[in-house]
Amino acid sequence: MVDIEVLRVSGTSKPNAVAGAVAALLRTEGRVELQAIGPQAVNQAVKALAIARGYVREDGIDLIIVPSFVTLELHDQQRTALRFLARATDAATDADAADASAPSVSSLAQES
Repeated sequence: MVDIEVLRVSGTSKPNAVAGAVAALLRTEGRVELQAIGPQAVNQAVKALAIARGYVREDGIDLIIVPSFVTLELHDQQRTALRFLARATDAATDADAADASAPSVSSLAQES
């Protein structure tokens, strides 16, 4: 099994800096994991992923992000963190597939 790079995001992390690291790892490794504990850290991680998506889009890369919970050992205490596993994928192929399978806004409005 290949190790995956883990980036720990705090509530004071700068989203643009995290996004740059995410984009670089997606380009070189094809995947990266972000871990965040607490609402501010989760907010910064989500913003960083959105920004990173824009960075790699120019290279024809899109992201698939899978959120999950993970238990971490910090300072001899167990803490629950949100984990965001981000994987690079081909932007053109996934955009076509998403467009074909996603309901349109008008069809969603008609259902309500």
